Amino acid sequence: MALTLMCGLSFAGKSTFATLLARELGAQVVSLDAINAERGLDGGQGIPLDEWATSDRVAHERVDALLRQGKHVVIDDTGSPRFIRDQWRSAANTVGVPFALVWVRIDRRLQQDRVARTRARNDRPDVTDAVLAEHAASFDSPEREEPFVVDAFDTRDPARAAAVASAIRQLAVA
Repeated sequence: MALTLMCGLSFAGKSTFATLLARELGAQVVSLDAINAERGLDGGQGIPLDEWATSDRVAHERVDALLRQGKHVVIDDTGSPRFIRDQWRSAANTVGVPFALVWVRIDRRLQQDRVARTRARNDRPDVTDAVLAEHAASFDSPEREEPFVVDAFDTRDPARAAAVASAIRQLAVA
């Protein structure tokens, strides 16, 4: 069992990869976007920090309960800034399970292409340009934290998810 945190910019494919990874691990996904939606909040339009703090508290409560039931957990979130990652590391340590960080990297051009395609299809709530710009400007890279790195082009690849899941399982038995 392990606690895995997704990390990356909007439209990188974190949710897509989290779903594949959870399937490989037999894990539960806890999504901050889903929690925000349950609370009537739309992250793509910008959410006040106090509301994010409430959603984060809800996520921590859910994750703690799942870990104490002996389940793998994949947290679907941006994983930025660094203090958020550190809080999840601490939560894993408190329960006595390994922590894994999966960073889905995306370059600006691919992100812009995905935003444009999504807006044209209108199949998911929009993320405003202002929110995208603020997130990109404030993104705290995890490169020094030894994450499992997944390229945004590989987020639908079951073999890549299987490889990352295998590495996470190794953390759990170490």
